[in-house]
Amino acid sequence: MTDDSGSPRPPARHRRWLPDRYAFGGLVVAVLFVWLSLTPTLLPRGPFFQGLVTGVSAAVGYALGFLGSVLVRHLVRREPSARVKTRVRRGALVIGIMGTAAMLVWFANWQDELRALMSAASFPWTGYVVTVIVAVLIFVLLVAISRLLLRAVRSVEREISRVVPRRISATVIGVLTVALLFALLNGVAVRVIMTGLNNSFAAVNQETKAGDEPPTTPLRSGGPESLVTWDSLGRQGRSFISRGPTVEELSAFNGGRPALEPIRTYAGLASGGDSIRESAQLAADELERAGGFDRAVIGVATTTGTGWINESLASSLEYMYNGDTAIVGLQYSYLPSWLSFLVDKERARQAGEAQFDAVYDKWKQLPPETRPKLVVMGESLGSFGGESAFGSVDDVEARSDGVLFTGPPNANEIWTDVTTNRDPGSPEWLPIYEQGETVRFGARAPEDLPRPDTPWGKPRMVYLQHASDPIVWWSPELLVSEPDWLKEERGYDVLDSTQWFPFVTFLQVAADMAVSTGVPDGHGHTYVVDIADAWSAILAPDGWTPADNDRLRTVLAEMGADG
Repeated sequence: MTDDSGSPRPPARHRRWLPDRYAFGGLVVAVLFVWLSLTPTLLPRGPFFQGLVTGVSAAVGYALGFLGSVLVRHLVRREPSARVKTRVRRGALVIGIMGTAAMLVWFANWQDELRALMSAASFPWTGYVVTVIVAVLIFVLLVAISRLLLRAVRSVEREISRVVPRRISATVIGVLTVALLFALLNGVAVRVIMTGLNNSFAAVNQETKAGDEPPTTPLRSGGPESLVTWDSLGRQGRSFISRGPTVEELSAFNGGRPALEPIRTYAGLASGGDSIRESAQLAADELERAGGFDRAVIGVATTTGTGWINESLASSLEYMYNGDTAIVGLQYSYLPSWLSFLVDKERARQAGEAQFDAVYDKWKQLPPETRPKLVVMGESLGSFGGESAFGSVDDVEARSDGVLFTGPPNANEIWTDVTTNRDPGSPEWLPIYEQGETVRFGARAPEDLPRPDTPWGKPRMVYLQHASDPIVWWSPELLVSEPDWLKEERGYDVLDSTQWFPFVTFLQVAADMAVSTGVPDGHGHTYVVDIADAWSAILAPDGWTPADNDRLRTVLAEMGADG
């Protein structure tokens, strides 16, 4: 019998659990990866999630260390003496314990600093115990699964070796492995997996959030005279239609002036249409049916994967215009935003383009003097889809009255072009483009959007993005290239101790994406009150004052607190 390193195992009574059941080289690299998982990153993490990240990191490190030790042993073909082995292992054990303790202290310090910076809850002292336990369990589980797979491969090889020579059996195993990789890369296995995931999330789509009820007004999709049914809207569509300020709340906000009931229309995946374009046309027809083209403002809200729309984006416009608005949304996937972004960006692109074009085609037929203002909005993957309706900033100016995108992913084409070609001296996390003539960026909108002190024409395009938002900054380029947002002066909520490491930063920011909305407003991927300042800058109604804007910020903050 041999251990993972290929060395003979001693009799059972002499085994020492760690050295013999786990390869020494694998454990050394695993500990290094544990340390790297504890280095400063963009967002604070909870105990369980940090344990998950550390456990996965340790398992990856173990795999690399094990393979490396096998390769070294194969090349050197000389075993050190037992005494040398013992000394090295004892030394590594001491260094590992001391190093891990030091890294946990550093982890605690930067966590406290970051949590204070973001006004987030402190890390509980029991969290360190939870982190360690979860990390160990995850590590052991992943290594065990890997061993089972390895044993399965060896078992197949042994069976084949009984029929054909060992060299041929090894070739067969290699061919099968290549075939499997080809299937994965070719999308065959991915399509099977995605079909299963799609079916699972389709079931979630049938659920209805607590408090969401079918509308009784024809001004909402799924209500009387609607072209689509309530059940067809999907979970997020039903939520969007059910919520928003009431007429009474709008009137009270606007000094008692009689308010209109805001129009909200939506088409879900099950609402009808055999293609994205047909679904988009249905959404535009529903907008027209509800009287949306008679309102002061039409908002085309491009959704995330599941059909979610940031309530603050919609409600802000409705408060500002006292309900004289119409907002339309379109669901194009059952998958969560992050999963849609990874595997199905093209569908998001098609949906954003089709949705805007369907509304724009109806809007441009209206007499110019009676047309409502036409604006586009979207968060995260919604901004990616929304951008797809336009080829450039000039196109935005030509075909809209304003655009507001929050938390744009790094893959957004217009965002990338504007950020890459920013004016010299402006940082990547808060760029200035062409002296702010059309496009402006805000992290803390009240103080950022007036930058620079030059004329801001109309229509206007605004990106809200936080320096600590991993959705904005995650990119495959992080694997091998240090980004400008870490080279330049740091953003207001990014620690100086956060540094770029090849591969590590890529994985750390990817992990941050999973907890990107678990921080207070103004940090990470949480965008609420600054949306008031963005809409006020883009499309403020006549008579709108700074005091009105402050009151709207208060309303949005209360909405965010209510969840």
